[in-house]
Amino acid sequence: MNQAGFSYAEVLVATVLIALLLVPGLQALNSGLQSTAVQGNLAEQQALLQGKLADVLALPFATLDAAALAAGGPAIPSSLSDTVTLSNGGSLSRQVFLSRYDGDNADGDGNPFTGTDAGLLWVQVAIPGTALTLETLTAQ
Repeated sequence: MNQAGFSYAEVLVATVLIALLLVPGLQALNSGLQSTAVQGNLAEQQALLQGKLADVLALPFATLDAAALAAGGPAIPSSLSDTVTLSNGGSLSRQVFLSRYDGDNADGDGNPFTGTDAGLLWVQVAIPGTALTLETLTAQ
């Protein structure tokens, strides 16, 4: 009398196939989880940059202008730069760059940081060593 069911060889082949196909699936899941962590860090850094830019723009124009003059140029971080603590316990430097700005290019040299206009400032907030940066112009 023949009994219906799977033979030992069929079960063994099925188990080996599942094991072989499970490895790439788990690797894909692992890289997806790592991407989620990286995206979370980038989102936190972006939010910290936006908050710093809002804080800087809330300062009186005279304070920003004085900090721009003290910095000595658009490539030198101003005294408004700071360091904050991240949710993971690490720290993050937020550099603030300020400079008077030549919005109308009246001097004709194409350099927005020479021949500057009165009452116009360029503001940039950046995280050093990354491509994360925000910049804007503000007027008196």
